[in-house]
Amino acid sequence: MPNTLFVGKVYYRFDELRSTNDHAAELVAKSKPPEGTVVRADSQTAGRGQYGSRWESAAGKNLTISVILYPTWLEAKTQFYLSMAVALALHDTVHRPPAFDKPSAGEASTVIKWPNDLYIGARKAGGILIQNTLSGQFLQSSVVGIGLNVNQLEFDPSLPNPTSLGLESGAPFDLEAVCDSLLEHLERRYLQLKSGHRADIKAEYEGRLYRLGIPARYARADGTAFTGIIRSVGTDGRLHMEDETGNAAVFDLKEIRFLREED
Repeated sequence: MPNTLFVGKVYYRFDELRSTNDHAAELVAKSKPPEGTVVRADSQTAGRGQYGSRWESAAGKNLTISVILYPTWLEAKTQFYLSMAVALALHDTVHRPPAFDKPSAGEASTVIKWPNDLYIGARKAGGILIQNTLSGQFLQSSVVGIGLNVNQLEFDPSLPNPTSLGLESGAPFDLEAVCDSLLEHLERRYLQLKSGHRADIKAEYEGRLYRLGIPARYARADGTAFTGIIRSVGTDGRLHMEDETGNAAVFDLKEIRFLREED
């Protein structure tokens, strides 16, 4: 079990679920379980990622979990701070995992791809889906879904750029140790946010961004490609960039797409 104050103290584990986020949301709606309640499944039949995309994961090889939080102190207009904190927790888990008996799988190449995917080099190893409910101007509850590829070595060839900790390190990982580490880092980052260290979280998040300050190719929502440079991320979660002419541009989540070198 993780060495935490509240995250993971109530822990539901299933062989299979349609979606850990859906199950956690049902728990919140019916009974309001304690903060930090974890829902984990060895296999998901309808796992989801950002923008309604499917999250595919081999049964028993990876981590698919959802954590119930109640950040009632966080304003709805600043909810992206929670996304940044969770992304940092996932990054912490892969970049400096204290419980593992081998070096980090990612080391210096571990980065966060905006808004909250976990990349090792140029390949995706994990992702986050947060579902918030609101009460007035503040959050009421959050279901934090996290998927992390740990020991899966083969992926659907239709996926553009997947990887796993096992693929990157060349050796299998103790799945329970990875999960415990993830929950410990999640609690630490959540408490950091709750304590008011928003500027620190934002600075760390931006410092770990994939392609930060590097000219790269992107596509706008209408399909037009351009060369841009990521400069920062706003507190509202929008991406601040410069285009090839030096003009500033701001993009929301569905207004820009990262292009791979071969695209």
